[in-house]
Amino acid sequence: MDRLIYTAMSGAKQAFLQQAGVAQNLANVATIGYRAMENRFRAVPVLGAGAATRAFTVDASVANAFEQGPLTTTGRPLDVAVQGAGWIAVQGADGREAYTRAGNLRTDANGALLTSSGFPVLGEGGPIALPPDNNLTIAADGTVSSIPRFGAGAISNVNIEGRIKLVNPPENDLVRGDDGLFRTRGGIPAIADENVKLAPAALEGSNVNSVDAMVRMISLARQFEMQVKMLQTADANARAATQILTITA
Repeated sequence: MDRLIYTAMSGAKQAFLQQAGVAQNLANVATIGYRAMENRFRAVPVLGAGAATRAFTVDASVANAFEQGPLTTTGRPLDVAVQGAGWIAVQGADGREAYTRAGNLRTDANGALLTSSGFPVLGEGGPIALPPDNNLTIAADGTVSSIPRFGAGAISNVNIEGRIKLVNPPENDLVRGDDGLFRTRGGIPAIADENVKLAPAALEGSNVNSVDAMVRMISLARQFEMQVKMLQTADANARAATQILTITA
């Protein structure tokens, strides 16, 4: 069988994987704090007899885009957006510290401060717990305060309940998990960074550019069709060669 089939097959496979990555980005174009990912590939020359005119396509890596998404003011006290570089520390399902940019926070029946996906938000001493029947505010430095709703002089009783841990580890040291959270490559918790600031009562949208993603999807579809056409051409050539050999035999 012609070697063209194998080289075209490798190209078609990687184009298909790229399409899956772009589809993942498009599916999360409205996800709060989502970071786009990009499948990067490289060509590897085919070694062996004959001229070095062919190359396989191999999966090199999956890169993450860390550019900031658009900020939208919501007016909701538990909504926060990280301004510039930085992350909100949370506790993953495995108990390890992880990081997210999704700042649409909420509280559960026990008063625990959680992300929209249910991950506990970490403070300086662990997960943050808040008292019931209180108005809550989050400052730019991550300080979470509560104000009692009832009682004499309640409005003037401001209590500090904790401070959200904000970190800014090197971007090349972060790895995306299957749960959508990022973790340090070695699993060591990042150090809190005083320079990371929040935008209170605001949310950061996905940094996926939907127009670019759609154009990329169309381009990949054309590339996939081209690789499949090459497979069909190689198969047709092989069939024709077989017929000629059969006739001359």
